[in-house]
Amino acid sequence: MPYFAPAAFDDPEAALERVRLVYDSSVEWLRESLRRFVAGEDVGAHVRACYPFVRVHTDTGTRPDSRLSYGFVAGRGSYETTLTRPDLFGNYYLEQFRLLVRNHRVPLEIGTSRQAIPIHFALAEGDHIEGQLDAGRRALMHEVFDLPDLSAMDDGIANGTYEPAGGAPHPLALFTAPRVDYSLHRLRHYTGTSPDWFQNFVLFTNYQFYIDEFVRMGRQMMAEPAGHDYEAFVEPGNLVTRCAGRPAGPLDGAGVVPPRLPQMPAYHLVRGDRAGITMVNIGVGPSSARTITDHIAVLRPHAWLMLGHCAGLRNSQQLGDYVLAHAYVREDHVLDEELPLWVPIPALAEIQVALEAAVAEVTQLGGYELKRLMRTGTVASTDNRNWELLPTRGVPTTPERRFSQSRAIALDMESATIAANGFRFRVPYGTLLCVSDKPLHGEIKLPGMADHFYRGRVDQHLRIGIRALELLREQPGERLHSRKLRSFAEVAFQ
Repeated sequence: MPYFAPAAFDDPEAALERVRLVYDSSVEWLRESLRRFVAGEDVGAHVRACYPFVRVHTDTGTRPDSRLSYGFVAGRGSYETTLTRPDLFGNYYLEQFRLLVRNHRVPLEIGTSRQAIPIHFALAEGDHIEGQLDAGRRALMHEVFDLPDLSAMDDGIANGTYEPAGGAPHPLALFTAPRVDYSLHRLRHYTGTSPDWFQNFVLFTNYQFYIDEFVRMGRQMMAEPAGHDYEAFVEPGNLVTRCAGRPAGPLDGAGVVPPRLPQMPAYHLVRGDRAGITMVNIGVGPSSARTITDHIAVLRPHAWLMLGHCAGLRNSQQLGDYVLAHAYVREDHVLDEELPLWVPIPALAEIQVALEAAVAEVTQLGGYELKRLMRTGTVASTDNRNWELLPTRGVPTTPERRFSQSRAIALDMESATIAANGFRFRVPYGTLLCVSDKPLHGEIKLPGMADHFYRGRVDQHLRIGIRALELLREQPGERLHSRKLRSFAEVAFQ
């Protein structure tokens, strides 16, 4: 097993290079051992390689700057986390290393951890070496190689329930390396694209109409390079369309048209600094919304927004009006164990201002006219699509009564989930919905009306979402990742 003893680094770039060396050596050892195992060679009783770790120790409990929201440890002691995929997270790790060294003026320790790398997580993209094994050899794999261990992948740190054992270091990041690797594999499965293409600003939608328009816009941008700084547009199957005049990248030819779309297809407007825009069709329902945000969170995006349709709950609303969520009623139930209902999900000023400014800019409305089109208020999310059919007599409460008591102005099935998971994982979040029906007032979607409505509003709504993310991209990271989302004893990594 490759092993690198802990070494101290005052230079963040040198520390990152050591992380690369430890990780690459471990992964190559596992890959070569697997090749030999598949070929029928004896590779020994057990083959193991481990993730790199970073550790910082401080003897002072003084906070470097009370205005900081990340980049510092909570107090005196040792803090540590395992690391993975420096090829993907290199710039992110470098920023965290620089902040720790600058804020605490202590060296970083880098070395080989005791956390084994599961063989599944050591394989390269598209590498299916194990597929050549016969049944007997495949059954032997779990004795020779480490397999994914779910006990090393829970979200206790993010949930605020993790308690280090006596004498053990405190966590330095929300996610351990195995947890990150697990989600990277899930992202490939659910979205049909490699995690390498995901950008730091994310749009979620619950309707294919938005995706169709995003694809049209993305392809048009690639054909017309003036007026934007996106380098490529990537579709499921890792199909890459480069911006006209730009050279092809090393991964451009690896894409294959998928035989069918994945469960939650993702599309990416790519920038070289990863500050582009990813859009995911999460479909309908809170379960998918929770699933995809559980996994995208490990990429540490700078913001995610929900764009979709909703039921307007007020008679004063018109079809096509916008709803800017400033609070959420959570009747989705998919996060009740991890994030109790008594936890408030606040609106984030930076996101709210960007969304309102984007609506005003794209619609060219202001003042009272903007207020007529867009209403700010509480959005309720439910896991029961047919809530209108529940009994209304002889029951202690009804959805309609609860929504009225909460002052909700709109209802959908995903927004509260996405906001709650953003809160839970410290990812800035926001919601801008468009009223597509008013079930409490007899205005339900009819096929012809719905189709006309969708095509008439989707383009504008999508342009608003993209513009809002562009406005957020212009803000400094420390302002966007504000202290609002940080707990008492927060991890140092953003």
